[in-house]
Amino acid sequence: MRDKIKILMVCHGNICRSPMAEFIFKNLITTRGIADQFYVASAATSSEEIGNPVYPPARRKLNEHGINCDGKRAVRMKKEDYDKYDLLIGTEQINVRNMERIAGGDPQNKMHRLLDYSKHPRDISDPWYTGDFDKAYEDILEGCEALLEYLLAK
Repeated sequence: MRDKIKILMVCHGNICRSPMAEFIFKNLITTRGIADQFYVASAATSSEEIGNPVYPPARRKLNEHGINCDGKRAVRMKKEDYDKYDLLIGTEQINVRNMERIAGGDPQNKMHRLLDYSKHPRDISDPWYTGDFDKAYEDILEGCEALLEYLLAK
């Protein structure tokens, strides 16, 4: 049996987009019966929200789709995460730059934006600022589905 594929979803604060990505991806793999093939977590590039729960509008949006994120608290990405994870997935390009800074580079090309796996690569707007959690959910779902298809095709 091959090792689990380890994925770290990353955004600025780890209270909106990256936990949404973590739990949407977990829901996709659970629904398909392949959750045992993956280890998925999420983290922030900043430290300002560390220890805080998922932002209530993000939690509500996940709940609307039957996805539970209870118990998730914001954590910060660490340099060691680069070696721990197979993929480190940012929600926007600035996350990827900050992830590279934290890790000291990306020599193994493990860092990408979530929507780089979709047919329309782009950043996922931060709903903390836009207030548009519907759009964030749709974009994150699109990215998670595309990432999963990419990984299953490998």
